[in-house]
This record gives sequence, C-alpha cells and structure tokens, in this order.
Amino acid sequence: MCSTTAGDEAVRSGMAVPRSMLLGLLLCLGTPAPSQALDLRTFVGCAVREFTFSVQKHGCRDFKVTTDACWGRCETWEKPIEELPYMLASQTVCTYYETRYETIQLPNCRPGVNPNYSFPVALSCDCSLCSLDYMACETF
Repeated sequence: MCSTTAGDEAVRSGMAVPRSMLLGLLLCLGTPAPSQALDLRTFVGCAVREFTFSVQKHGCRDFKVTTDACWGRCETWEKPIEELPYMLASQTVCTYYETRYETIQLPNCRPGVNPNYSFPVALSCDCSLCSLDYMACETF
C-alpha cells in the first residue's frame, strides 16, 4: 500500500509537486476509485485520461471514438535576468510518453472510401518540453 499523504495534500492545495513525488503519487493512485477521484480543478501533473472525439473523414459519417489521451497541467516558470536572452524559462507541456496506435473501421462510408482510421492511444504521459516537430505548442 502506498503512503501519499504529502502528495495528496500538495495536489489538493494546488502547490507545485516535485516530479519524483508526482510520479510516485500517480503510480500509487492508478485508476482512482470514485471515492478517491482526483480533483481535476487543482491537479498539477500529467496523466492518462479517457477522451472522446469526433472522427471526421471525407466520405464517411462523423463517428465518435473514445480513447486514452494525455491530460494535465505541468509546472512552468520564467525568471527575468539582466543578460540576453533576458529570460530563463522552463515551459513544459503534458504530452504522450508511450503510445500505441489503434485502427478502426468507420461505419457508413461511401463505396470506394477506405473506412480505416488510425489514432494514438496513450499508454503513459509526461511533462516535457514542447517540440514543434510533433506537437502543437499554442497557448491560449
């Protein structure tokens, strides 16, 4: 059995949680039972969570797919400095660490349209630096 008292309190209070403590906390929690559910409004970290989206493929009707995706808020900070570049920053995003791809056949496609649709399934997630090579790094 895991002892997560300090980690639980940090998550509940919205305080920054060290990565090592957060990893331990997530490993201990696993899939939370309804009575142990995380407060998603204050959770800081990155976790696998069920996500439903609508597949829109030309020649097929829209179809809802449920998969596991990454969700969370990662710790970021900026510190002004007197020399170029005038700012030190650590800006991480919640993203996939390990994935597998699943392929489904969309129903109600017109004749001649390939009904196959592939999408990633998150196996694990991590707070890491945003890479424009394979991530959308927009801010709102």
